Amino acid sequence: MKLFIFLGLGLILLSCGGPEPRRPVKVRSGSFMKESVARNRALLAQEETRIRDLMALDSLHEYQSSASGFWYFHQEKNETTDYHPVPGDLVTLQYDILSLENDTIYSREELGVQHYLVDKEDRAHIFPGLRNSIKLLKEGETATFLYPSSLAFGYPGDHRKIGPNVPIKATITLLQVEKQQDSIQNQ
Repeated sequence: MKLFIFLGLGLILLSCGGPEPRRPVKVRSGSFMKESVARNRALLAQEETRIRDLMALDSLHEYQSSASGFWYFHQEKNETTDYHPVPGDLVTLQYDILSLENDTIYSREELGVQHYLVDKEDRAHIFPGLRNSIKLLKEGETATFLYPSSLAFGYPGDHRKIGPNVPIKATITLLQVEKQQDSIQNQ
C-alpha cells in the first residue's frame, strides 16, 4: 500500500511541470510599421514640397527655416530685447490658424487671447509647432509660420475644423512674456 502511495506521489510530482507559454496565432513581421514609416515620409516630403513652392511664389517675405521642421517670416520684430521665452515662462499670445491657401480655419477672435506656461501645459490648440514657435519670438513680435501636418494636428486633426494630415499656416503675436524666477536670476 505504501508503495502505491509513493508511486502515486512520484507520478504527481513528475507530471507537475511549469505552465507552458502560449504561442501567438499570428506572427507579425513588422512590415506594417515599415509601411507606415514609408507612408509618413512620403506625406512629409509632399507637404514640404508644397510649402517650398508657396514660399517660392511669395517674393515679399524672407522665410527662415527652423530646426524643428517648419518655416516662418517676421511681420513685426522687436529689436529692443534679446529675450526669448524659456520653459516655465508665462506668455500671452494671440494667433490664427489658416489653410495654406489662406482660408481662415480659426480666427484670432475665435481663439481669443491665450495664456500659456511654456512647455509646462498640454492644451488642445497648443499644437507641437506652436509650442516651438513661441520660443522663437520675442515680446511684441508677430510672425507667420508654415507647418507640415506632423507639426500641426497630425493624423487625427483637431476633431472639429482641421482634418487629418492637414498642413497649416499660423500668424502668432507674442503679446507679453512673464519671466520665470530662474530666468530673471540668470540675466
